Amino acid sequence: MTAKIAAVPMILTALVVFVGGTFWTITYSFTKSKLLPTTDFVGLDQYERLWSTNRWMVSIENLFIYGLCMLVFCFVIGFILAALMDQKIRFENTFRTIILYPFALSFIVTGLIWQWILNPDFGIQGIVRSLGWEGFTFDPLYNPDIAIFGVLIAGLWQATGLIMVLMLAGMRGIDQEIWKAARVDGIPAWKTYVFIVIPMMRPVFITTLVLVASSIVRVYDLVVAQTGGGPGLATEMPAKYVYDYMFRAQNLGQAFAASTMMLLAVAIVIIPWAYLEFGSKKRG
Repeated sequence: MTAKIAAVPMILTALVVFVGGTFWTITYSFTKSKLLPTTDFVGLDQYERLWSTNRWMVSIENLFIYGLCMLVFCFVIGFILAALMDQKIRFENTFRTIILYPFALSFIVTGLIWQWILNPDFGIQGIVRSLGWEGFTFDPLYNPDIAIFGVLIAGLWQATGLIMVLMLAGMRGIDQEIWKAARVDGIPAWKTYVFIVIPMMRPVFITTLVLVASSIVRVYDLVVAQTGGGPGLATEMPAKYVYDYMFRAQNLGQAFAASTMMLLAVAIVIIPWAYLEFGSKKRG
């Protein structure tokens, strides 16, 4: 009973702030609210306008490219780094700290750092050209065709360390007898990881997927700090679309419609995960 009473403030906060705010946002997405919320309902007009706006469609395309590459490279690089760390290498704590350190930085700091690194005058391109390779070109943030990949590099730099730590924790949780049996049977290390370790790390992969996917949907500050959504709309993202319409265009109805679509995208990820994690346990 004491624990239940202590949980009351948290429950009230969740109901009022999160659940209440969510329903408030969804409700007013069906209105023509501008600077201030109004109750003038317009049905699905805001959603029709949203999906007919070129800026929103470009942001969805950018999010798809960024999200797909982020998921694939985060998992691959994070797993490889974790497998290397799992070999009980010397100075493991030092290497793990160095790789994890970028995750301690905010996306604003990460964006500014990589804005300088990818700057054609002061960054990688400028350094290489100063060494004599005058024809070397590496300016992804200034090329609309590949600008989104410049943002991807910064995102991977920050997130890969966390993925590595989660994967490493999953590997260290596997019974050492399995490794001994694999070595006795003469199974190569890479086959042990691919056919034995990965299937046993299913809960870790699912949790990691949820964390990465939810961060992808709401990516905002990294883009703002690094490119501001440019050049043009090359790195525009849904979260930035919401912010701009809410505070700059002063169109709350359109911003709420866009944020509701983002909420739906997160729900598509969270609900299957919750079903797999808690539904299977309940059936068991």
